[in-house]
Amino acid sequence: MLLDLPPMTAALFAAIEDKVAALLHTQADVIVTQGEALLPLEAAIKGAAHPGSTALNVITGPYGQTFGGWLRDAGAKVVDLAAPFDAAVTAEQVADALRANPEIDFVSLVHAEAATGNTNPVAEIAAVVREHGALLMLDAVASVAAEPLLTDAWGIDLCVIGGQKAMGGPAGVSAVSVSERAWQRIEANPAAPRRSYLSLLDWKARWTDAGRTQLPHAPAQLEMLALDACLDAITAETLDAVIARHRAAAAATRAGATALGTVAPFVRLAEHAAPVATTLRTAEGLDATELAAELRRHAPQLPIQAGGGALASTMLRLNHYGPAATAETVVAALEALAQATGAPAAAAVAAATEAWEQAI
Repeated sequence: MLLDLPPMTAALFAAIEDKVAALLHTQADVIVTQGEALLPLEAAIKGAAHPGSTALNVITGPYGQTFGGWLRDAGAKVVDLAAPFDAAVTAEQVADALRANPEIDFVSLVHAEAATGNTNPVAEIAAVVREHGALLMLDAVASVAAEPLLTDAWGIDLCVIGGQKAMGGPAGVSAVSVSERAWQRIEANPAAPRRSYLSLLDWKARWTDAGRTQLPHAPAQLEMLALDACLDAITAETLDAVIARHRAAAAATRAGATALGTVAPFVRLAEHAAPVATTLRTAEGLDATELAAELRRHAPQLPIQAGGGALASTMLRLNHYGPAATAETVVAALEALAQATGAPAAAAVAAATEAWEQAI
C-alpha cells in the first residue's frame, strides 16, 4: 500500500540528490526541494537578488515574465530582454544588453518554454554571461532530460529542475543546484530568505553543511520515491536515448503539422523549437480553443491543449514529453487533428514517420 511505507531515511534522500547531480552534470550542491518547481525558482531569485543589484531578465515566454516580477519584489533593478514568443533569444542579444548595462550582476533565463514551444541556446548565452561576470540562474524544468544540460561546463550558477516533464516523474518535488559563487552571493545578501520555506540557506545550514545525516523536516515521501524511480528509468534507458526520443517527437510533430496544412508550427525555426512540446498556429478562422475542446471530447487521452492568455484562440500546444515522447503519441495527435479539421491524415502521418526515423 502507498500509505504503508517505511520512513524515508536521510541516506536515501541524499542518494536521490546525488542522482539529480549526475543528471545535471554538476559537482555543485544539489537540494531537492519539497514542492513544485516554482518553489526553488522563487527561492533562487529571492536569495540572490536584492536592493542594489541589477538583473537581466530574459523573456521568451510566461515564466520569464514571472521572474521579472519576483526580481522587482526582491528590490533589484530589472532590465528586461524580450524576444518574440515564436523565436529564441540569441547570445548576441544578451551580450548587447550586458554591454549597455555593465552593472548587471544576475541573469535569469528559461532554457525551454513549454508554454510557447521555444528553447534558448543556453551554452552560448552562458558563455557571454560568464565573461561578463554575472551570476546565471537557469529554469531547466522543461529541458532537463529532453536536451543537453551541462551545468558545470556551461557555468550555470543556479539550475532549477522539475520531474514532471521530460523526466516522466512527479510534480510535487523539484531541485536546484547551487554553485559556490551562488552560495557566496546568497550568504552575503541580508535580504535573502531565512527561517522560511523559501530559504536555501536553511537547507545549506541544516542539511548540506551538516553532512546530510538528519533531514530538517518530514519529506514528501511518495514524491521522493517517484523521483528516484524516474531517475532510475532514465539511467536504464540512457540519457542520450531519452534526449533522442524527445528530439524525434518534436521533429515528427513539426513535419506532420506542416503536411497537415490546417495548422503550422508556431515557432518558426526548427532550431528554436523545444523538444518537449510543439506549439501550433491554427489557420485563420480556426479557433484553437474550440478545436482543443473538440479534441478533448473525442480523444481526451491526447496531450493537446489551447495556448494560454492572448494566444488561446490561435495556438495549440501538443505536449510530447516523458512517456508521451513516442511516435505513437505524435501519430495519434495528428490523426485527431486531421479528423477535427477535415484534413486528410495520410500525408501528415507519412511525413511524421519519416521525420521520426531520420531523427532517432
